Amino acid sequence: MRKSYRVKTENDFQTVFKSGNSVANRAFVIYQLDKPENKHFRVGISVGKKVGHTAVVRNRLKRYIRAVLTENKPLIKPHVDFLVIARPYARNFRWDDVRKNLLHALFLANIIEEIPNKVEEN
Repeated sequence: MRKSYRVKTENDFQTVFKSGNSVANRAFVIYQLDKPENKHFRVGISVGKKVGHTAVVRNRLKRYIRAVLTENKPLIKPHVDFLVIARPYARNFRWDDVRKNLLHALFLANIIEEIPNKVEEN
Protein backbone atom coordinates (compact mmCIF):
# COMPACT_ATOMS: atom_id res chain seq x y z
CA MET A 1 0.00 0.00 0.00
CA ARG A 2 1.44 3.35 -1.04
CA LYS A 3 2.46 5.95 1.54
CA SER A 4 -0.31 8.31 0.48
CA TYR A 5 -2.81 5.73 1.81
CA ARG A 6 -1.28 5.70 5.30
CA VAL A 7 -1.88 7.71 8.43
CA LYS A 8 1.76 8.28 9.33
CA THR A 9 2.31 11.05 11.86
CA GLU A 10 1.63 10.92 15.56
CA ASN A 11 -0.59 14.01 15.25
CA ASP A 12 -2.76 12.32 12.62
CA PHE A 13 -3.08 9.21 14.80
CA GLN A 14 -4.05 11.27 17.85
CA THR A 15 -6.58 13.32 15.86
CA VAL A 16 -8.36 10.16 14.73
CA PHE A 17 -8.21 8.70 18.27
CA LYS A 18 -9.61 11.79 19.97
CA SER A 19 -12.12 13.02 17.39
CA GLY A 20 -13.13 9.81 15.65
CA ASN A 21 -15.82 7.24 16.31
CA SER A 22 -14.87 3.72 17.31
CA VAL A 23 -16.38 0.34 16.55
CA ALA A 24 -15.05 -3.04 17.60
CA ASN A 25 -15.47 -6.76 17.26
CA ARG A 26 -13.48 -9.42 19.11
CA ALA A 27 -10.42 -9.13 16.88
CA PHE A 28 -10.17 -5.48 15.77
CA VAL A 29 -11.03 -1.95 16.87
CA ILE A 30 -11.70 0.60 14.13
CA TYR A 31 -11.43 4.34 14.78
CA GLN A 32 -12.65 6.52 11.94
CA LEU A 33 -12.75 10.21 11.17
CA ASP A 34 -14.49 11.72 8.14
CA LYS A 35 -12.17 13.87 6.04
CA PRO A 36 -14.12 15.35 3.08
CA GLU A 37 -10.95 16.95 1.69
CA ASN A 38 -9.24 13.57 1.15
CA LYS A 39 -8.98 12.22 -2.38
CA HIS A 40 -8.80 8.67 -1.02
CA PHE A 41 -8.94 6.90 2.32
CA ARG A 42 -5.96 6.75 4.67
CA VAL A 43 -5.36 3.96 7.16
CA GLY A 44 -3.16 3.49 10.21
CA ILE A 45 -2.41 0.01 11.54
CA SER A 46 -1.42 -0.76 15.11
CA VAL A 47 -0.51 -4.20 16.46
CA GLY A 48 0.77 -3.99 20.03
CA LYS A 49 3.02 -6.29 22.01
CA LYS A 50 0.03 -7.77 23.82
CA VAL A 51 -1.10 -9.17 20.47
CA GLY A 52 2.22 -10.75 19.54
CA HIS A 53 5.31 -10.87 21.70
CA THR A 54 7.65 -11.11 18.74
CA ALA A 55 8.04 -8.77 15.80
CA VAL A 56 7.49 -11.71 13.45
CA VAL A 57 3.94 -12.25 14.73
CA ARG A 58 3.10 -8.53 14.72
CA ASN A 59 4.50 -7.94 11.24
CA ARG A 60 2.66 -10.96 9.82
CA LEU A 61 -0.63 -9.65 11.19
CA LYS A 62 0.05 -6.15 9.78
CA ARG A 63 0.89 -7.67 6.40
CA TYR A 64 -2.39 -9.60 6.41
CA ILE A 65 -4.34 -6.45 7.35
CA ARG A 66 -2.70 -4.44 4.55
CA ALA A 67 -3.43 -7.25 2.06
CA VAL A 68 -7.13 -7.32 2.99
CA LEU A 69 -7.35 -3.54 2.63
CA THR A 70 -5.57 -3.59 -0.73
CA GLU A 71 -7.81 -6.39 -1.99
CA ASN A 72 -10.93 -4.43 -1.05
CA LYS A 73 -9.70 -0.92 -1.92
CA PRO A 74 -12.58 -0.14 -4.34
CA LEU A 75 -15.16 -0.89 -1.62
CA ILE A 76 -13.70 1.46 0.99
CA LYS A 77 -15.21 4.94 1.30
CA PRO A 78 -12.75 7.51 -0.06
CA HIS A 79 -13.21 10.43 2.35
CA VAL A 80 -12.19 8.83 5.62
CA ASP A 81 -9.13 8.35 7.82
CA PHE A 82 -9.30 5.21 9.93
CA LEU A 83 -7.15 3.20 12.31
CA VAL A 84 -7.14 -0.57 12.61
CA ILE A 85 -6.03 -1.76 16.05
CA ALA A 86 -5.57 -5.49 16.52
CA ARG A 87 -6.69 -7.14 19.74
CA PRO A 88 -4.98 -10.13 21.40
CA TYR A 89 -7.79 -12.39 20.14
CA ALA A 90 -6.27 -12.02 16.64
CA ARG A 91 -2.86 -13.33 17.72
CA ASN A 92 -2.96 -16.69 15.94
CA PHE A 93 -5.20 -15.73 13.03
CA ARG A 94 -4.51 -17.04 9.57
CA TRP A 95 -5.20 -15.07 6.40
CA ASP A 96 -8.86 -16.11 6.08
CA ASP A 97 -9.57 -15.34 9.76
CA VAL A 98 -8.05 -11.86 9.44
CA ARG A 99 -10.03 -11.24 6.25
CA LYS A 100 -13.36 -12.34 7.74
CA ASN A 101 -12.98 -10.42 11.02
CA LEU A 102 -11.50 -7.26 9.49
CA LEU A 103 -14.22 -7.01 6.83
CA HIS A 104 -16.82 -7.49 9.56
CA ALA A 105 -15.30 -4.67 11.63
CA LEU A 106 -15.11 -2.37 8.58
CA PHE A 107 -18.77 -3.13 7.84
CA LEU A 108 -19.75 -2.32 11.43
CA ALA A 109 -17.84 0.97 11.18
CA ASN A 110 -19.72 1.77 7.97
CA ILE A 111 -16.45 2.08 6.02
CA ILE A 112 -17.63 -0.55 3.52
CA GLU A 113 -21.25 -0.93 2.42
CA GLU A 114 -21.36 -4.73 2.34
CA ILE A 115 -19.11 -7.66 3.10
CA PRO A 116 -17.88 -9.19 -0.17
CA ASN A 117 -18.44 -12.91 -0.64
CA LYS A 118 -15.22 -14.20 -2.13
CA VAL A 119 -14.93 -17.91 -2.82
CA GLU A 120 -11.58 -19.31 -1.68
CA GLU A 121 -9.81 -21.52 -4.22
CA ASN A 122 -8.04 -24.11 -2.06
